[in-house]
Amino acid sequence: MTVVIAVGGSATAGELAATASERIPICHGYSCNYRTMLALGPGDGARFRSILRAGAGSPQAERSAISKAVRYFEQRIFRATGIRDLPQSEFGASRIRGQMDCVDESTNTHALLVYLAERKLLRFHKVENKASRGLFVDGRYPHWTAVISDRGGTKWVVDSWYAPMGGAPDIFPLSQWKKRGVLESGALN
Repeated sequence: MTVVIAVGGSATAGELAATASERIPICHGYSCNYRTMLALGPGDGARFRSILRAGAGSPQAERSAISKAVRYFEQRIFRATGIRDLPQSEFGASRIRGQMDCVDESTNTHALLVYLAERKLLRFHKVENKASRGLFVDGRYPHWTAVISDRGGTKWVVDSWYAPMGGAPDIFPLSQWKKRGVLESGALN
């Protein structure tokens, strides 16, 4: 947490809270070759609270709200990096600042989900470890995603790699995602 205090003045606790920001490292350049610190301030916190409050009625509504939160988060990433990430990482774009592969995307989405969970904004889901699929030898290209689970134990992917930056992430059961491959999804067409 970063707190900014003006020299020569005094501040109340409320004023200090208003200047506090959470700094989240944003991965880009493929496999987190670069990291840019994204400061999420009180306005961002209020925006995330508002988005997640709209999903407080059911697990399905919360997943829809998580989708909106990811979209907002990616818009903030764009403003921080100044570069709009292309969808579905191009081969040969490794080490290009601002461009993200599935490792970057899943790491950033996971960081957002942890941020939301730490603020108790997730009522129906908890954050799980990231998941992967594909090993080349099984005919599938390796791919990573962020994961949440509902109270019934069903794990859901939150995969922002397929959509353009700021687009809606794929959110569906991990069991289905594990069977799917990058090639059959049409991502590389």
